Amino acid sequence: MSITSEVSEAGVTPGPLDDARSQLREAATILGYDDGVYNVLATPRRELTVSIPLRRDNGDIELFIGHRVQHNLSRGPAKGGLRYSPDVTLDEVRALAMWMTWKCALLDVPYGGAKGGVRIDPRQYSTAELERVTRRYTSEISPMIGPGHDIPAPDIGTDENTMAWMMDTYSVQKGHTVLGVTTGKPVSLGGSLGRATATSRGVVHVALAAMRSVGITADGSTAAVQGFGKVGRHAARFLHDEGVRVIAVSDQYGAVGDARGLDIAALEQHVDDTGSVVKFTGGVEMSHDDVLESDVDLLVPAAVEGVIHAGNAPRIRARVVVEGANGPTTPEADLVLNDAGRLVVPDILANAGGVIVSYFEWVQANQAYWWRADEVESRLAERMLTAWDEVSAHAAALNLPLRTAATCLAVQRVAQAAQLRGLYP
Repeated sequence: MSITSEVSEAGVTPGPLDDARSQLREAATILGYDDGVYNVLATPRRELTVSIPLRRDNGDIELFIGHRVQHNLSRGPAKGGLRYSPDVTLDEVRALAMWMTWKCALLDVPYGGAKGGVRIDPRQYSTAELERVTRRYTSEISPMIGPGHDIPAPDIGTDENTMAWMMDTYSVQKGHTVLGVTTGKPVSLGGSLGRATATSRGVVHVALAAMRSVGITADGSTAAVQGFGKVGRHAARFLHDEGVRVIAVSDQYGAVGDARGLDIAALEQHVDDTGSVVKFTGGVEMSHDDVLESDVDLLVPAAVEGVIHAGNAPRIRARVVVEGANGPTTPEADLVLNDAGRLVVPDILANAGGVIVSYFEWVQANQAYWWRADEVESRLAERMLTAWDEVSAHAAALNLPLRTAATCLAVQRVAQAAQLRGLYP
């Protein structure tokens, strides 16, 4: 009996960790791995939960809970983002860390997977308060992190300033500047050119390749983007620049659409001015479901986990779904989409641009030599398209969905590394 089915029978709605373990179980079965190998790969290597007291600007004291999970270290130091969200749970962080392991292996980046999270709504706190939370969290997890141990990066609710505070806190403890302890930092503090838009560029590289594979040309095609944050916003702009008509977008507050194609530059300015896509005069108001279920060539879910599920999967009409977010499609929805002939490009491939350029940033910091923007962009494109070719060829050869093919390739690489290293003692 799989872990997913056990949870479902107990009457509990499966979450991201159930989805991640279900994907791993399928890959392990295809690869012929026994329960011992599965259990090693399904279980985090190390995890830490910390309390984070905050003295607010008005003098009140609040307490937050933070996590850092290192899923697997067989292929190198751990790598993974840090998110600030009121919905953070330990199981969510465990799932995201596992997906990071597969992502790094699939893209041949010499890292293992990690993830961090603090259960806080960053919109409700001042910049000074968020800095204090970040520095305390960093201090608490500092024994786990470091350029040769675990390298955090931005995620939902965090940004380059968060990474600068983390780097500084860690460096103060060490007594010297350690640029390589985080990635996604400001360029003036050792960040890499191209890092801020890397995930989005990677999504678009793969999306265009996926559309070409089913006979859809970019010019004149249509797309919907669910999520207009770090990933979705830039992805919408890059798709627009390639000639794709982005006809619907959404954020956590609302959604807007225009069948003729949204003016993305004007929408970005509106979001900068108001903080949301809501009340954008260049489109009509839509529901969040309308965006996901738009009649488009391409759908990019670029927000959070589980937005495409068994309940709405039959209404997804996009020919190609490219996962800009981590875990936006549940296993049950995958089955529905595959049966309907939708091409789903999985998260561990589609949104790997961020970890690729994070790796580039780490390499540059360790060498104290920074690359030009065009060098970063060309190397990112090469990595993404090479991985696309490998996954699509593997899927075709074994008649597997892209997600299964990608997970099998990644799991096999991690398992081989673990086997070569052996068990200690």
